[in-house]
Amino acid sequence: MSYVPEDDEFATLRVERDADERVLRVHLHRPERRNAVNDRMMLEVGDLFLRLQQDFRTRVVVLGGDGASFCAGADRKTDDQPLDEPNGERERRFRAHLGRRAARAIEECEITTVARVQGHAAGGGAVWAVSCDFRVAADDALLWYPEIELGMPLTWAATPRLIGEIGMARARQLVLLCERITGRTAFDWGLVHEAVPADELDAAVDRWVARLLDLPDLAVHMTKTQFRAYSRNVSLGDVSEADADQIVLARATPETQARIRAPFRRGQ
Repeated sequence: MSYVPEDDEFATLRVERDADERVLRVHLHRPERRNAVNDRMMLEVGDLFLRLQQDFRTRVVVLGGDGASFCAGADRKTDDQPLDEPNGERERRFRAHLGRRAARAIEECEITTVARVQGHAAGGGAVWAVSCDFRVAADDALLWYPEIELGMPLTWAATPRLIGEIGMARARQLVLLCERITGRTAFDWGLVHEAVPADELDAAVDRWVARLLDLPDLAVHMTKTQFRAYSRNVSLGDVSEADADQIVLARATPETQARIRAPFRRGQ
């Protein structure tokens, strides 16, 4: 089964699939607004990543942004929220959770995700990038969370996610002080996995994609599930008791059988 999204499904996203169908590239697509997040984009990002749960052909999803920036954060233009007025308080509350649900859909996607970060990655955009499994950024990209400067706390469950990735001290500095950091500094802090000159960003992302595609699909999927459980403070015992079953299942696949019998590749 392979979910094939169509561009005409979305007003704020552009999607393309590589020729062999194993890589899906999702682009935030409001370049005239530096891909600023509005209600429609939150709804579409969440919907797309939820539907990808039923896509068993795709191996890697790359999340990026069209134009000069990954995402400039919330669009504060009140006339640029292209959804009908909420039908009562319950729908208003539902919409208040759209960004958090989208971040969680990215984080819980069964497919391995790679964020491609250039230009600005602010607020909700930075939350979505950190929700991906891997992040590759341009050296001169700027990442920050401006929420406190705007008089509000950082939401979308972003703070615990940051603490898990870079530790309490760095997360406090990033969130409380609204610190603006470059892609290079984000790499030094452990917030991104690689930082490269902007003109090398696509090549760097493709290297990460190729490395992931070279690994056995089932083993990657199972291990991603383990990391997700650990990040939620599930006890090691709760997860490790299933390790034996995972080994049995993984060893039963033809791909794993072939790799076990193949010569070991040293130095790779």
